[in-house]
Amino acid sequence: MNVNQLELPSAHLLSERQDFSLVMGGPLFQLLFRAHLVGDAMTLVTRRIVAFGLITWVPLLIFSTLDRHLFNGSVAVPFITDLETHIRFLVVVPLLLVAELSVNRRLRSVARTFLQRNLIPEDAMKRFDGAVHAAHRLRNSASGEVLLLAFVYAVGVFIVWRHYTILHASTWYATSSVTGPKLSRAGMWYAYVSLPIFQFLFVRWYFRMFIWMRFLWQVSRIRLALVPAHPDQVGGLGFLAHTAYAFSVLLSAHGAMAAGGIADRIFFAGAALTDFKVEIAVMVLFLMCLVFGPLLVFSPQIAMAKRKGLNEYGALAERYIRDFDGKWLRGGGAGSEPLLGSANVQSLADSLIVARSFSVVRSMLPAPITRDAILRLAAAVLVPLIPLLLTVMSPEELARRLLRLMF
Repeated sequence: MNVNQLELPSAHLLSERQDFSLVMGGPLFQLLFRAHLVGDAMTLVTRRIVAFGLITWVPLLIFSTLDRHLFNGSVAVPFITDLETHIRFLVVVPLLLVAELSVNRRLRSVARTFLQRNLIPEDAMKRFDGAVHAAHRLRNSASGEVLLLAFVYAVGVFIVWRHYTILHASTWYATSSVTGPKLSRAGMWYAYVSLPIFQFLFVRWYFRMFIWMRFLWQVSRIRLALVPAHPDQVGGLGFLAHTAYAFSVLLSAHGAMAAGGIADRIFFAGAALTDFKVEIAVMVLFLMCLVFGPLLVFSPQIAMAKRKGLNEYGALAERYIRDFDGKWLRGGGAGSEPLLGSANVQSLADSLIVARSFSVVRSMLPAPITRDAILRLAAAVLVPLIPLLLTVMSPEELARRLLRLMF
Protein backbone atom coordinates (compact mmCIF):
# COMPACT_ATOMS: atom_id res chain seq x y z
CA MET A 1 0.00 0.00 0.00
CA ASN A 2 1.56 3.33 -1.04
CA VAL A 3 1.38 6.76 0.59
CA ASN A 4 -1.31 8.05 -1.75
CA GLN A 5 -3.61 5.19 -0.79
CA LEU A 6 -3.11 5.98 2.88
CA GLU A 7 -4.22 9.58 2.28
CA LEU A 8 -7.46 8.63 0.53
CA PRO A 9 -10.59 9.07 2.67
CA SER A 10 -12.22 5.91 3.91
CA ALA A 11 -15.40 4.54 2.35
CA HIS A 12 -17.27 5.60 5.50
CA LEU A 13 -16.13 9.22 5.14
CA LEU A 14 -16.97 9.20 1.44
CA SER A 15 -20.46 8.00 2.32
CA GLU A 16 -20.85 10.74 4.92
CA ARG A 17 -19.80 13.38 2.39
CA GLN A 18 -22.38 12.10 -0.08
CA ASP A 19 -25.20 11.90 2.47
CA PHE A 20 -24.85 14.62 5.09
CA SER A 21 -27.90 14.45 7.35
CA LEU A 22 -28.91 16.27 10.53
CA VAL A 23 -31.89 14.04 11.22
CA MET A 24 -31.11 10.43 10.30
CA GLY A 25 -29.58 9.32 13.57
CA GLY A 26 -30.03 9.02 17.32
CA PRO A 27 -31.93 6.57 19.55
CA LEU A 28 -35.41 7.85 18.61
CA PHE A 29 -34.61 7.55 14.91
CA GLN A 30 -33.38 3.98 15.44
CA LEU A 31 -36.52 3.13 17.40
CA LEU A 32 -38.78 4.52 14.69
CA PHE A 33 -36.73 2.75 12.02
CA ARG A 34 -37.17 -0.63 13.75
CA ALA A 35 -40.89 0.09 14.12
CA HIS A 36 -41.09 0.72 10.35
CA LEU A 37 -42.16 4.31 10.94
CA VAL A 38 -39.27 5.88 9.05
CA GLY A 39 -37.52 4.97 5.81
CA ASP A 40 -33.96 5.38 4.60
CA ALA A 41 -34.55 8.99 3.52
CA MET A 42 -36.96 10.10 6.30
CA THR A 43 -39.93 8.84 4.26
CA LEU A 44 -43.11 7.31 5.78
CA VAL A 45 -43.84 10.67 7.40
CA THR A 46 -47.60 10.00 7.33
CA ARG A 47 -47.11 6.89 9.45
CA ARG A 48 -45.15 8.87 12.01
CA ILE A 49 -47.79 11.59 12.16
CA VAL A 50 -50.52 9.02 12.79
CA ALA A 51 -48.42 7.16 15.37
CA PHE A 52 -47.59 10.29 17.35
CA GLY A 53 -51.23 11.40 17.18
CA LEU A 54 -52.35 8.07 18.62
CA ILE A 55 -49.90 8.44 21.50
CA THR A 56 -50.25 12.14 22.31
CA TRP A 57 -53.76 13.32 21.35
CA VAL A 58 -56.13 10.34 21.20
CA PRO A 59 -55.60 9.33 24.89
CA LEU A 60 -56.41 12.90 25.92
CA LEU A 61 -59.66 12.69 23.97
CA ILE A 62 -60.55 9.37 25.61
CA PHE A 63 -59.67 10.41 29.18
CA SER A 64 -61.43 13.77 28.80
CA THR A 65 -64.55 11.93 27.68
CA LEU A 66 -64.34 9.59 30.67
CA ASP A 67 -63.77 12.55 33.01
CA ARG A 68 -66.77 14.36 31.43
CA HIS A 69 -64.57 17.26 30.48
CA LEU A 70 -64.90 16.86 26.73
CA PHE A 71 -67.52 19.56 26.05
CA ASN A 72 -68.35 21.53 29.17
CA GLY A 73 -69.21 19.92 32.50
CA SER A 74 -67.79 21.72 35.51
CA VAL A 75 -64.66 23.19 33.94
CA ALA A 76 -64.10 26.56 32.32
CA VAL A 77 -61.91 25.15 29.56
CA PRO A 78 -63.23 21.82 28.20
CA PHE A 79 -61.00 19.69 26.03
CA ILE A 80 -62.89 20.31 22.79
CA THR A 81 -62.35 24.10 23.02
CA ASP A 82 -58.68 24.05 24.10
CA LEU A 83 -57.20 25.32 20.83
CA GLU A 84 -53.63 25.29 22.12
CA THR A 85 -53.74 21.56 22.82
CA HIS A 86 -55.27 20.66 19.47
CA ILE A 87 -52.85 22.90 17.55
CA ARG A 88 -49.93 21.53 19.54
CA PHE A 89 -50.58 17.85 18.81
CA LEU A 90 -52.52 17.98 15.53
CA VAL A 91 -50.60 20.79 13.79
CA VAL A 92 -47.24 21.50 15.44
CA VAL A 93 -46.14 17.88 15.98
CA PRO A 94 -46.92 16.95 12.34
CA LEU A 95 -45.02 20.05 11.20
CA LEU A 96 -42.01 19.05 13.32
CA LEU A 97 -42.06 15.62 11.65
CA VAL A 98 -42.50 17.03 8.15
CA ALA A 99 -39.61 19.43 8.85
CA GLU A 100 -37.32 16.40 9.19
CA LEU A 101 -38.10 15.39 5.62
CA SER A 102 -37.58 18.94 4.36
CA VAL A 103 -34.26 19.42 6.15
CA ASN A 104 -32.97 16.02 5.09
CA ARG A 105 -33.72 16.65 1.41
CA ARG A 106 -32.26 20.17 1.29
CA LEU A 107 -29.15 19.68 3.43
CA ARG A 108 -27.97 16.19 2.52
CA SER A 109 -25.92 17.51 -0.42
CA VAL A 110 -24.19 20.30 1.53
CA ALA A 111 -20.94 18.45 2.20
CA ARG A 112 -20.77 17.22 -1.40
CA THR A 113 -21.35 20.76 -2.73
CA PHE A 114 -18.39 22.14 -0.79
CA LEU A 115 -16.24 19.60 -2.66
CA GLN A 116 -17.90 19.99 -6.06
CA ARG A 117 -17.23 23.72 -5.98
CA ASN A 118 -13.58 23.09 -5.03
CA LEU A 119 -13.96 25.23 -1.93
CA ILE A 120 -11.95 22.85 0.27
CA PRO A 121 -8.20 22.86 -0.46
CA GLU A 122 -6.51 19.46 -0.68
CA ASP A 123 -4.44 20.07 2.45
CA ALA A 124 -7.64 20.79 4.46
CA MET A 125 -9.57 17.71 3.35
CA LYS A 126 -8.95 15.85 6.60
CA ARG A 127 -10.28 18.77 8.64
CA PHE A 128 -13.40 18.90 6.46
CA ASP A 129 -13.96 15.16 6.82
CA GLY A 130 -13.50 15.59 10.56
CA ALA A 131 -16.20 18.28 10.67
CA VAL A 132 -18.67 16.05 8.78
CA HIS A 133 -17.87 13.04 10.97
CA ALA A 134 -18.16 15.11 14.17
CA ALA A 135 -21.61 16.35 13.12
CA HIS A 136 -22.84 12.80 12.52
CA ARG A 137 -21.29 11.52 15.74
CA LEU A 138 -23.07 14.22 17.76
CA ARG A 139 -26.32 13.57 15.89
CA ASN A 140 -26.10 9.87 16.80
CA SER A 141 -25.29 10.53 20.46
CA ALA A 142 -27.46 8.48 22.82
CA SER A 143 -26.31 10.48 25.85
CA GLY A 144 -27.35 13.68 24.07
CA GLU A 145 -30.96 12.55 23.65
CA VAL A 146 -31.07 11.18 27.21
CA LEU A 147 -29.99 14.57 28.52
CA LEU A 148 -32.63 16.25 26.37
CA LEU A 149 -35.30 13.97 27.82
CA ALA A 150 -34.11 14.69 31.37
CA PHE A 151 -34.19 18.41 30.61
CA VAL A 152 -37.75 18.12 29.30
CA TYR A 153 -39.05 16.57 32.52
CA ALA A 154 -36.92 18.55 34.99
CA VAL A 155 -37.36 21.96 33.39
CA GLY A 156 -40.05 21.79 30.71
CA VAL A 157 -42.72 19.97 32.72
CA PHE A 158 -41.99 20.51 36.43
CA ILE A 159 -40.87 24.15 36.18
CA VAL A 160 -41.98 25.91 32.99
CA TRP A 161 -45.35 24.21 32.48
CA ARG A 162 -46.42 23.90 36.13
CA HIS A 163 -45.41 27.44 37.14
CA TYR A 164 -45.57 29.59 34.00
CA THR A 165 -47.68 28.21 31.13
CA ILE A 166 -50.49 26.32 32.88
CA LEU A 167 -53.81 28.16 32.62
CA HIS A 168 -54.98 29.65 35.92
CA ALA A 169 -58.49 28.34 35.47
CA SER A 170 -60.41 25.11 35.88
CA THR A 171 -59.53 23.05 32.80
CA TRP A 172 -59.97 19.57 31.37
CA TYR A 173 -56.49 18.61 32.63
CA ALA A 174 -56.44 20.26 36.07
CA THR A 175 -58.75 21.79 38.65
CA SER A 176 -57.81 24.38 41.24
CA SER A 177 -57.33 23.41 44.88
CA VAL A 178 -55.74 24.91 47.99
CA THR A 179 -52.61 22.83 47.39
CA GLY A 180 -52.34 23.80 43.76
CA PRO A 181 -53.64 22.39 40.46
CA LYS A 182 -55.01 18.85 40.77
CA LEU A 183 -54.48 16.82 37.61
CA SER A 184 -57.30 14.76 36.12
CA ARG A 185 -56.70 11.42 34.40
CA ALA A 186 -56.35 13.28 31.11
CA GLY A 187 -54.04 15.73 32.87
CA MET A 188 -51.76 12.94 34.11
CA TRP A 189 -51.32 11.61 30.57
CA TYR A 190 -50.90 15.14 29.27
CA ALA A 191 -48.26 16.10 31.85
CA TYR A 192 -46.17 12.93 31.81
CA VAL A 193 -46.60 11.53 28.29
CA SER A 194 -48.02 13.92 25.69
CA LEU A 195 -46.34 17.15 26.79
CA PRO A 196 -42.87 15.58 27.29
CA ILE A 197 -43.04 13.99 23.82
CA PHE A 198 -43.98 17.34 22.31
CA GLN A 199 -41.26 19.21 24.18
CA PHE A 200 -38.67 16.54 23.36
CA LEU A 201 -39.40 16.84 19.64
CA PHE A 202 -39.02 20.59 19.97
CA VAL A 203 -35.78 20.75 21.97
CA ARG A 204 -34.28 18.02 19.78
CA TRP A 205 -34.64 20.45 16.88
CA TYR A 206 -32.59 23.01 18.81
CA PHE A 207 -30.00 20.32 19.40
CA ARG A 208 -29.90 19.70 15.65
CA MET A 209 -29.57 23.44 15.01
CA PHE A 210 -26.59 23.43 17.38
CA ILE A 211 -25.03 20.60 15.33
CA TRP A 212 -25.61 22.60 12.13
CA MET A 213 -24.05 25.73 13.67
CA ARG A 214 -21.07 23.75 14.92
CA PHE A 215 -20.51 22.15 11.52
CA LEU A 216 -20.59 25.50 9.72
CA TRP A 217 -18.27 27.05 12.30
CA GLN A 218 -15.75 24.22 11.89
CA VAL A 219 -15.85 24.54 8.10
CA SER A 220 -15.43 28.32 8.38
CA ARG A 221 -12.15 27.71 10.28
CA ILE A 222 -10.75 26.15 7.08
CA ARG A 223 -9.10 28.57 4.65
CA LEU A 224 -11.66 28.16 1.86
CA ALA A 225 -10.74 28.61 -1.80
CA LEU A 226 -13.24 31.40 -2.46
CA VAL A 227 -13.48 33.01 -5.90
CA PRO A 228 -14.07 36.77 -5.47
CA ALA A 229 -15.57 37.19 -8.96
CA HIS A 230 -18.04 34.32 -8.55
CA PRO A 231 -21.47 35.46 -9.84
CA ASP A 232 -23.22 34.42 -6.61
CA GLN A 233 -21.47 37.44 -4.98
CA VAL A 234 -20.24 35.42 -1.99
CA GLY A 235 -17.20 33.74 -3.50
CA GLY A 236 -18.96 30.47 -4.36
CA LEU A 237 -20.86 30.05 -1.07
CA GLY A 238 -24.17 31.08 -2.59
CA PHE A 239 -25.59 27.57 -2.21
CA LEU A 240 -25.59 28.10 1.57
CA ALA A 241 -28.20 30.85 1.18
CA HIS A 242 -30.64 28.21 -0.07
CA THR A 243 -30.09 26.03 3.00
CA ALA A 244 -32.21 28.50 4.97
CA TYR A 245 -35.32 27.31 3.11
CA ALA A 246 -34.83 23.88 4.65
CA PHE A 247 -36.04 25.29 7.97
CA SER A 248 -39.22 26.98 6.71
CA VAL A 249 -41.49 24.18 7.97
CA LEU A 250 -39.76 24.24 11.35
CA LEU A 251 -40.38 27.98 11.60
CA SER A 252 -44.03 27.47 10.69
CA ALA A 253 -44.25 25.04 13.60
CA HIS A 254 -43.01 27.81 15.91
CA GLY A 255 -45.60 30.18 14.51
CA ALA A 256 -48.38 27.61 14.96
CA MET A 257 -47.34 26.92 18.53
CA ALA A 258 -47.38 30.65 19.33
CA ALA A 259 -50.78 30.99 17.65
CA GLY A 260 -52.23 28.22 19.81
CA GLY A 261 -50.99 29.77 23.04
CA ILE A 262 -52.19 33.24 22.09
CA ALA A 263 -55.60 31.90 21.02
CA ASP A 264 -56.21 30.27 24.41
CA ARG A 265 -55.35 33.49 26.21
CA ILE A 266 -57.59 35.54 23.93
CA PHE A 267 -60.62 33.27 24.33
CA PHE A 268 -60.23 32.19 27.95
CA ALA A 269 -58.17 34.89 29.69
CA GLY A 270 -59.64 38.00 28.07
CA ALA A 271 -56.41 39.06 26.33
CA ALA A 272 -56.22 40.90 23.01
CA LEU A 273 -54.02 40.10 20.02
CA THR A 274 -52.32 43.48 20.31
CA ASP A 275 -51.08 42.48 23.77
CA PHE A 276 -48.71 40.02 22.10
CA LYS A 277 -47.17 42.20 19.38
CA VAL A 278 -43.85 42.51 21.23
CA GLU A 279 -43.69 38.76 21.87
CA ILE A 280 -44.44 38.04 18.19
CA ALA A 281 -41.77 40.48 17.01
CA VAL A 282 -39.20 39.00 19.40
CA MET A 283 -40.08 35.48 18.24
CA VAL A 284 -39.62 36.41 14.56
CA LEU A 285 -36.32 38.14 15.30
CA PHE A 286 -35.07 35.19 17.36
CA LEU A 287 -35.95 32.67 14.65
CA MET A 288 -34.30 34.77 11.94
CA CYS A 289 -31.13 34.88 14.06
CA LEU A 290 -31.40 31.12 14.67
CA VAL A 291 -31.51 30.31 10.95
CA PHE A 292 -29.32 33.03 9.45
CA GLY A 293 -26.91 33.60 12.32
CA PRO A 294 -24.81 30.48 11.61
CA LEU A 295 -24.15 31.70 8.06
CA LEU A 296 -22.39 34.78 9.43
CA VAL A 297 -19.38 32.65 10.41
CA PHE A 298 -18.25 32.90 6.78
CA SER A 299 -18.32 36.71 6.79
CA PRO A 300 -14.63 37.17 7.73
CA GLN A 301 -13.46 34.97 4.85
CA ILE A 302 -15.85 36.66 2.41
CA ALA A 303 -14.59 40.08 3.52
CA MET A 304 -10.98 38.94 3.11
CA ALA A 305 -11.74 37.52 -0.35
CA LYS A 306 -13.40 40.82 -1.32
CA ARG A 307 -10.37 42.88 -0.23
CA LYS A 308 -8.01 40.56 -2.06
CA GLY A 309 -10.23 40.47 -5.14
CA LEU A 310 -10.50 44.26 -5.31
CA ASN A 311 -6.72 44.52 -5.27
CA GLU A 312 -6.10 41.73 -7.78
CA TYR A 313 -8.91 42.46 -10.25
CA GLY A 314 -8.31 46.19 -9.89
CA ALA A 315 -4.66 45.73 -10.81
CA LEU A 316 -5.57 43.42 -13.70
CA ALA A 317 -8.15 45.85 -15.09
CA GLU A 318 -5.78 48.79 -14.72
CA ARG A 319 -2.94 46.99 -16.52
CA TYR A 320 -5.21 45.74 -19.31
CA ILE A 321 -6.85 49.10 -20.01
CA ARG A 322 -3.59 51.04 -19.65
CA ASP A 323 -1.90 48.85 -22.27
CA PHE A 324 -4.86 49.27 -24.64
CA ASP A 325 -5.03 53.01 -24.07
CA GLY A 326 -1.29 53.41 -24.46
CA LYS A 327 -1.20 51.63 -27.83
CA TRP A 328 -4.30 53.01 -29.54
CA LEU A 329 -4.79 56.44 -28.01
CA ARG A 330 -1.51 57.67 -26.55
CA GLY A 331 1.10 55.72 -28.55
CA GLY A 332 1.88 55.06 -32.21
CA GLY A 333 -0.06 51.83 -32.68
CA ALA A 334 -2.95 53.55 -34.39
CA GLY A 335 -0.76 54.77 -37.24
CA SER A 336 1.16 51.60 -37.99
CA GLU A 337 -1.55 48.94 -37.65
CA PRO A 338 -5.01 48.83 -39.25
CA LEU A 339 -7.79 49.35 -36.72
CA LEU A 340 -10.40 47.13 -38.43
CA GLY A 341 -9.92 43.46 -37.63
CA SER A 342 -7.07 44.06 -35.18
CA ALA A 343 -6.80 41.44 -32.46
CA ASN A 344 -6.06 44.21 -29.96
CA VAL A 345 -9.30 46.00 -30.73
CA GLN A 346 -11.25 42.75 -30.56
CA SER A 347 -9.70 42.13 -27.16
CA LEU A 348 -11.59 45.18 -25.92
CA ALA A 349 -14.43 42.75 -25.24
CA ASP A 350 -12.11 40.95 -22.85
CA SER A 351 -11.54 44.21 -21.00
CA LEU A 352 -15.31 44.45 -20.52
CA ILE A 353 -15.28 40.98 -18.95
CA VAL A 354 -12.52 42.11 -16.60
CA ALA A 355 -14.56 45.21 -15.75
CA ARG A 356 -17.65 43.10 -15.01
CA SER A 357 -15.57 40.80 -12.82
CA PHE A 358 -14.31 43.79 -10.88
CA SER A 359 -17.90 45.00 -10.49
CA VAL A 360 -18.96 41.61 -9.11
CA VAL A 361 -16.12 41.69 -6.59
CA ARG A 362 -17.07 45.21 -5.53
CA SER A 363 -20.71 44.13 -4.95
CA MET A 364 -19.88 41.04 -2.87
CA LEU A 365 -22.33 40.48 -0.01
CA PRO A 366 -21.12 40.23 3.60
CA ALA A 367 -22.70 36.77 4.07
CA PRO A 368 -24.58 34.09 2.05
CA ILE A 369 -27.92 35.58 3.09
CA THR A 370 -30.53 36.92 0.68
CA ARG A 371 -33.43 39.28 1.19
CA ASP A 372 -35.80 36.78 -0.44
CA ALA A 373 -34.86 34.10 2.09
CA ILE A 374 -35.41 36.47 5.03
CA LEU A 375 -38.84 37.52 3.76
CA ARG A 376 -39.96 33.98 2.97
CA LEU A 377 -38.91 32.60 6.34
CA ALA A 378 -40.47 35.51 8.22
CA ALA A 379 -43.69 34.80 6.31
CA ALA A 380 -43.45 31.12 7.29
CA VAL A 381 -43.49 32.17 10.95
CA LEU A 382 -46.33 34.67 10.61
CA VAL A 383 -48.74 32.74 8.36
CA PRO A 384 -50.09 30.53 11.23
CA LEU A 385 -50.88 33.72 13.16
CA ILE A 386 -53.07 35.20 10.41
CA PRO A 387 -56.34 33.56 11.63
CA LEU A 388 -55.92 35.41 14.94
CA LEU A 389 -56.45 38.68 13.06
CA LEU A 390 -60.11 37.69 12.92
CA THR A 391 -60.28 38.53 16.62
CA VAL A 392 -59.62 42.21 15.86
CA MET A 393 -61.16 42.66 12.39
CA SER A 394 -63.88 41.24 10.20
CA PRO A 395 -63.16 38.56 7.57
CA GLU A 396 -63.89 41.10 4.82
CA GLU A 397 -61.38 43.58 6.23
CA LEU A 398 -58.77 40.85 6.69
CA ALA A 399 -59.22 39.65 3.09
CA ARG A 400 -59.02 43.22 1.79
CA ARG A 401 -55.75 43.90 3.65
CA LEU A 402 -54.17 40.61 2.56
CA LEU A 403 -55.06 41.31 -1.06
CA ARG A 404 -53.56 44.77 -0.72
CA LEU A 405 -50.30 43.24 0.52
CA MET A 406 -50.13 40.70 -2.31
CA PHE A 407 -51.14 43.00 -5.16
